[in-house]
Amino acid sequence: MRSDRSDESDRSAPRRRLRAAGGYRALASFQTTTLIYDATYFFCEKFLSAARTRTVDQMVQAARSGRQNIAEGSRCAASSSHTELRLVNVARASLEELLLDYEDYLRHRRLPLWVPDSPEAGAVRAIAARPHRKDRSDPSDLTDLSDQARWALYAPWLEHDDPAVRANATLCLIHQANYLLDQQIIALERAFIEDGGYSEQLAAERIAERERKRRDPSDPTDPTDPSQKIPHCPQCGAAMALRTAKNGPHPGSQFWGCTAYPTCKGRTPL
Repeated sequence: MRSDRSDESDRSAPRRRLRAAGGYRALASFQTTTLIYDATYFFCEKFLSAARTRTVDQMVQAARSGRQNIAEGSRCAASSSHTELRLVNVARASLEELLLDYEDYLRHRRLPLWVPDSPEAGAVRAIAARPHRKDRSDPSDLTDLSDQARWALYAPWLEHDDPAVRANATLCLIHQANYLLDQQIIALERAFIEDGGYSEQLAAERIAERERKRRDPSDPTDPTDPSQKIPHCPQCGAAMALRTAKNGPHPGSQFWGCTAYPTCKGRTPL
């Protein structure tokens, strides 16, 4: 009885997740797009008439899409790196659409557009570079503040009575968010190329577990199991995983790649 309960406890014990997911609230990109979404909602409410509901809807939805797709992509990271990358790209595209809407608003009303090196734009950009921690020991960004505290820092611009000031300040935030998302996309693409997708990582973990059992003489392994036919790396001896070439002279072809990649780049043709 004791042994059965112990086995059951082992099976029900929480395991380490193969891929991390969530944590999007701590992302500077998510926090910046939250500011953009709130600023756009209040901007449309104050300065765009109810008769232009389509413009209002499009701007608010674009701002919302920029924020929500970051969150959804972060949650999808546990099972699909491709989906995460796609959703972050959707967020980036939505913000580009919103940027054009604000520029159109200023141009159609012949209001000034701040140039990047103007004192006004520099003052807004400088907020993100100031030290805001209580002990002032870490001059980092705004990631440790609440949404309300972060908004308060930008309130002199985002709550201004002049629509040109509000629109230009929001444009500065959109440019910042676009830069952050571009860097995020580059990092996701690099991770996908180097580590593979979720299915590849799951297969590698399965192979590694089979390899552990193979080396354990107390663990009987079924010799007919297909995973026992998986070759070992000719360079380091580790188990290999079935991979698909994404580029090179034979894109789409399959080969055996070392599970220790990128430390070991051993490969064997099928």
